[in-house]
Amino acid sequence: MTTATATPAGRIDVRGPRVSAAITATVLATALVVQGTAGIGLVGLQVAVFATAVTLGVARSPWAAVFRAVRRAFDLGPASATEDPGPPRFAQACGLVVAGAGLVALLAGTATLGWVLVGIVLGLSSLLAVTGLCVGCELYVLGLRLRGGS
Repeated sequence: MTTATATPAGRIDVRGPRVSAAITATVLATALVVQGTAGIGLVGLQVAVFATAVTLGVARSPWAAVFRAVRRAFDLGPASATEDPGPPRFAQACGLVVAGAGLVALLAGTATLGWVLVGIVLGLSSLLAVTGLCVGCELYVLGLRLRGGS
């Protein structure tokens, strides 16, 4: 089954991960501002979104569904460029690990560590949303090169 953001070859619209990163940054920035139970709940929501993207694929994540709705509502048209979903999926896994560790730290009562970890994910998501540079994607490519892949 293909989605609106996937091309027939299984590639994804490059705009999707940037929109997802912008939503992620907004959710995590709000969590940092409100903190407390509401902030922890927002971190939990984002961890669940990361988990969905990792298990089902980035084109089936909740934030990808938001991107598809925005794309339709504003008639943004077809993708002008596409990419392999592997690197963004790996980046989502990195976000899952770091934000998940932050959530565990927050739930364990080590708020400073928890919010620092959440802040790291917020910073990297903001970087992708604003500049298009995905550090997790770059790590994925570096890993391929180190293993002798393409």
